[in-house]
Amino acid sequence: MEIHIDKNSGYCFGVEYAIQMAEDALQEAEVVYCLGDIVHNDREVERLHAKGLRIINREDLKNLRDCKVLIRAHGEPPETYEIALRNNIELIDASCPVVLKLQHRVKNAYDKSMQENGQVVIYGKPGHAEVIGLIGQTRQNAIVVSGIEDLDEKVDFTKPITLFSQTTKPTSGFYALKAAIEERLQKNGLSPDEYFRANDSICRQVSNREPQLREFARRHDVILFVAGKKSSNGRSLFEVCRSENPRSHFIEDESEIQAGWLEGAQKVGICGATSTPMWLMQRVARHLESMEAAYETDA
Repeated sequence: MEIHIDKNSGYCFGVEYAIQMAEDALQEAEVVYCLGDIVHNDREVERLHAKGLRIINREDLKNLRDCKVLIRAHGEPPETYEIALRNNIELIDASCPVVLKLQHRVKNAYDKSMQENGQVVIYGKPGHAEVIGLIGQTRQNAIVVSGIEDLDEKVDFTKPITLFSQTTKPTSGFYALKAAIEERLQKNGLSPDEYFRANDSICRQVSNREPQLREFARRHDVILFVAGKKSSNGRSLFEVCRSENPRSHFIEDESEIQAGWLEGAQKVGICGATSTPMWLMQRVARHLESMEAAYETDA
C-alpha cells in the first residue's frame, strides 16, 4: 500500500506565523494567554497547552492585567486593543497580514458608505473570529450574510452596497452572491455599476487548495482527511475531497481510522485543512504503516 501526504495541505501562512509567534513567546514566559483557540485543531491546542499557552475568551480578557496575550491569525476588533491598553496587557499580535489588510479596507469602505447612506456587507460565517474582527471596524454595523438566502431579509436594495468576503470562504459562493446582489439591484431599477462595489477579499492561498485537493483525491483509492471538528475550512475542504472520491473519511487523528476503510486500497492519500499541522498528518501516515506491518505479520 502506497501512502502519500498531500504536500499542499497543512498550515496556511497566517496560521504558521501565529504558531511560531506563540512558541517564541513561550520560550520567554511560563504562561502566555491566547484569545480563542490559536487554531481550530484540538491536537495542536493540546500540544501548545503543555508548553504553557492558555486559551481565554473576551470576558476573561477584561479581568486580566500585566500579562502577555496573543492575538491569533483571525485578527481582533478595535475593542480588544483598547482593553489591552487599559489593563497594561502586552499584546503579541499574530494577526494574519491578509486579514489586517482586509480590516483596513473594510474600515475605509464603512467610512465612505456612511457619507453615501450605504451598507457594508460581509460574506462570512456569523460569529467566526475573523468576522467579529471585521464588523468591529464598522462599529458593529456591517451586515453579515452566509449565503444568498440571507440577502432579502438583511440587505436594503434601495441603497448602495459594498461587499467583502471572509478570507476563507469559497470563491464560488462569493461570485454567486455577487450575481444575486446585482440581479436584485437591477430589479429595483438601480445600476450595479453605480450602486455596488464587490471586493473579492478571499485569500488565494486558501482558495487554491480546492483544485489541488480535487486532483489529489482523484489519484488515490482512499482519502484520510485530517482536521479539527471545529474547523469550518476543514469541513468545506473535506466535502471537496468526498465529491471526487466517495472513499474519503474525516478524522481528527489516527485513533479514528477503521481498518475496513482500507480494504483493497493500493494508494492512500492523507490531506488536511489550513488548520491541520503537518506533524499530525505525518503521525497518521506512521500509524498506517504500522497497521500494514501488523497485517503482513499476521498473514
